[in-house]
Amino acid sequence: MNAVPPRDPRVRLTWVQPEDLVGHELRQAAQDGRDAREIGERWYAAGGSPAPDRAGASEPPAPPRLRALAGELLDELAALDSPLAASEPTDLDAIVAACPHWPGPPESAPAVADRDGLSTAGRGRTPSATPSRLHAAWLGRAAGCLLGKPVEKLPLAGIRALARAAGNWPLTTWFTARGVPAELLAAHPWNRRSAPTSLAENIDGMPEDDDLNHPLLTLLLLQRHGRSFTTADLARLWLDELPAGRAFTAERIAYGNLLAGVEPPETARRRNPFREWIGAQIRADVHGWTHPGDPAGAAAQAHRDAVLTHTGNGVYGAMFTAAALAVAAGGESDVHGCLAAGLRVVPPHSRYAHAVRLGIETARTEGEFDAVVDRLHAAYAGTHHWVHVLPNAALLAAALTHADGDFTRSIGNAVSGGWDTDSNGATAGSLAGLLAGAPDALPHHWTAPLKNRLATSVPGFDGIGFDALAALTHQEALRP
Repeated sequence: MNAVPPRDPRVRLTWVQPEDLVGHELRQAAQDGRDAREIGERWYAAGGSPAPDRAGASEPPAPPRLRALAGELLDELAALDSPLAASEPTDLDAIVAACPHWPGPPESAPAVADRDGLSTAGRGRTPSATPSRLHAAWLGRAAGCLLGKPVEKLPLAGIRALARAAGNWPLTTWFTARGVPAELLAAHPWNRRSAPTSLAENIDGMPEDDDLNHPLLTLLLLQRHGRSFTTADLARLWLDELPAGRAFTAERIAYGNLLAGVEPPETARRRNPFREWIGAQIRADVHGWTHPGDPAGAAAQAHRDAVLTHTGNGVYGAMFTAAALAVAAGGESDVHGCLAAGLRVVPPHSRYAHAVRLGIETARTEGEFDAVVDRLHAAYAGTHHWVHVLPNAALLAAALTHADGDFTRSIGNAVSGGWDTDSNGATAGSLAGLLAGAPDALPHHWTAPLKNRLATSVPGFDGIGFDALAALTHQEALRP
């Protein structure tokens, strides 16, 4: 009889071990222009390791001496001044002051120009998001997320090889293991947690994902507190309704900070090297959906949400997304006008604005999307984690620009570019769904497997239909 190996008694919780955070903070310091060379030398001389490349926890755990040093160095790194701070503020008033084209209220908002300079917005009235349009947005977000789930964390070469082996490149349908050589599957295994529920052969409704959990939590936040919610309201909601194990990266750090008695917005700053990653951006959709034609209102609301966990560019990701979706929800712009509206609420000298402009410009100059992706990966190679907001912002903007409003190309482009595949697919699907305007306008092969059913651990929503979610979201869009 084969002996059963002993179970590991340790809890190696990802994204929180101090010894794993130092490497991420050293990388963030380099991106911020902070001089952390001396701190890095002390860390590595003491036996510290770089940040894990793909996962959130390294092996083996650090001894107590090294863990204590990690905490000290994280605090020292936080005290270093960034030369980019003036051009990348987090305070909302400072952000507005830095944006020369910040949108006005819906009734007096200047028309948003599309890429051809044509007027697309306003017309002296406040648009409204219809239940049908919101239904398409929910479906689009789910489909795009689900498309990206099996290849999350895979390198770009692996994503391309798996899809090409199945005859699905460019991506026009779900990933599948059918017809893919066993040796290729062994070389590039699907995401372990997602593969049983996100391949063409096993999709049965929309499985749980943080990219859908957070929009549900935003909906719950608005139902309880309305548009006047505070960041503290969101914090209390998370503690009441979000299982700690369903929070990741910056959200997990902020959650732990709350449990330690840290108040927002310090929850975003204390020992949080993920504060400029993509987490706040994936929480922004409902803020945009419920502010049709009001990008400024959507961005300001997304800001109150984002500062619980993020700073600077991480906050801009939420504001940009909310503003772009608000314009799309109003139904009076094309995708290019939506992206232009998103840029209006981002400080123009920030790295986030640069990333979006890079994505748009690259998409306009390359005929093949693979070439677009190759250029973006070259631009961010070796400098940013695959969950960081900046490379993903560039890819999202490029994917949407190149697709020119087509739903399949929007989510296919976003996922085929790698990095945070499910998050980018979700946001691209949300915007493209809004622009499509109705569930029937989305290709049937993307929506049918969802079976109008969403699995989630957010209380009160497990098994809910996307039509019901659209109706609930519409109620919040109508609320004063």
